[in-house]
Amino acid sequence: MMGFSNPVYDGSFADPQIIAVGNDYYAFATNGPLGNVQTLTSRDLVSWEAVGDALPSLPEWTSPGRVWAPEVAVHAADRYVMYYTSRDTAADRQAVGVAVASTPTGPYVDKSMKPLISQADEGGSIDASPFQDSTGRRWLYWKNDGNAIDVDTWIYVSELSADGLTLVGPVHRLIKQDLPWEGNLVEAPYMVERDGKFHLFYSGNAFDEASYAVGHALCESPTGPCVKSGDPILSTSPDAAGPGHNMVLGDWFVYHAWNPAQVGTDPKGRTMWLSHLTWNGNTPIVQPPLRNNPTDP
Repeated sequence: MMGFSNPVYDGSFADPQIIAVGNDYYAFATNGPLGNVQTLTSRDLVSWEAVGDALPSLPEWTSPGRVWAPEVAVHAADRYVMYYTSRDTAADRQAVGVAVASTPTGPYVDKSMKPLISQADEGGSIDASPFQDSTGRRWLYWKNDGNAIDVDTWIYVSELSADGLTLVGPVHRLIKQDLPWEGNLVEAPYMVERDGKFHLFYSGNAFDEASYAVGHALCESPTGPCVKSGDPILSTSPDAAGPGHNMVLGDWFVYHAWNPAQVGTDPKGRTMWLSHLTWNGNTPIVQPPLRNNPTDP
C-alpha cells in the first residue's frame, strides 16, 4: 500500500531540520524530552528512532531551557556544523550559537565565550539557517526576535566563512512582517536554490495559534532583493493546525504542526510532518497537512 501517516514523529519535535548522510537521515529539533537538541534517525523519513541529545553541554554564555531551532550544515564526512538558538544570559535575550561535531549525531561542541549573533537591541536573534549556494559560498539566515520587544522582525543574511564559524561581509535585511496574515512577525527562514532563482521560505504569525503559516518569497540572489508571493503556501488544515518552521528535503516539505483540537496547549507540543512539494515555474505548491498522505517519500 502506498502512502504514510502524519505526523511522522508524534512527540514534541518543534522546529525540525533533517540532513541526509549516506543512506541515513538525521533530524534535529528544539529542546524537549530528548534533551537540548532532540535528535532522531531514520532510513525512510517516515519511521524515526530517538537518538538523544546532540548538544548535551552548552557554552558558558547560556543555560538550558531555551535551546531552539537547531540546523546542521554538512561540511565533510567528519565535519558537521550546527547553528542553534539559546539564551544569552548577559543580555537576557535569545542569541545564535554555533557548535561542531565529527558525526551527524554529535556530540556537538561550542567552546565560544559569546554567541555568534546577539542583537540584544533588536530583541535578540533566533532561527539561524545555513545555506550553501551552487558556487559553494555559504550563507546564514536568521531573524531578529523583534516581537519580544514590539519592534519589527527582519529576516537577515550574512555570508559565512568557509569553516562556517564566523560571519564575513555585510549583513543584509531581506523581508519583514508587512502582510496581514503574518501578524506581528516573520521568522524561521529557509533558502532553496532552483534553476538560478532563490526561494526564501519563512513562517509568520504566532507559533501557538492556528493562524501560523508558511510563506514564500522569490529572491534574485542569496542576499536579495526578495519579493513575497503573498498568501501562505502552507496553512492550517482539518488534520493539523499552525504548520510552520519548515525546511525542504528534495521534493518534501518538513515542518511542525499542532493537533487542531489542542493548538498551543497540546501536552505533546508540535509534532513533525511531511508534505509533498511540487513546482509551477517559480511557484512552490505544497500539499496541505494530510494525516493520511497518499504519496511515499
